[in-house]
Amino acid sequence: MSRQYLKAVFYHNEQQGELAMASRKAIEKETGSTVRTEVLPIRSFTMAEEYHQKFTLKRQSTLRDEMAHIYPLNHDFVNSTAVARLNGYAGGHGTKGQLSKEIGRLGLSPEGKRVLTNIVRE
Repeated sequence: MSRQYLKAVFYHNEQQGELAMASRKAIEKETGSTVRTEVLPIRSFTMAEEYHQKFTLKRQSTLRDEMAHIYPLNHDFVNSTAVARLNGYAGGHGTKGQLSKEIGRLGLSPEGKRVLTNIVRE
């Protein structure tokens, strides 16, 4: 199995590792599904090439353009929590219930909210 596109949460110390594992277990209990995201100690980190950053969101022109307007510098775009959340939703992660709790905090226009709501399925 290729680890090039590994889904993982990396931790710096034991406390972070324990919190990540507890979070994973809580999500499994809540959803009744196995979370396949690995929890691993960080050893080294190399940022992916720019064209890989927020790849899924970049394919959604309305959402991408709205976030690029808010975060015109690539560094700010890539490091934005809102952009990360939108990238996850655009990739099919998250539910309508989760989205409804945070959609107002993502900085989207009414059209952006409509587009995102249409992407996210229960």
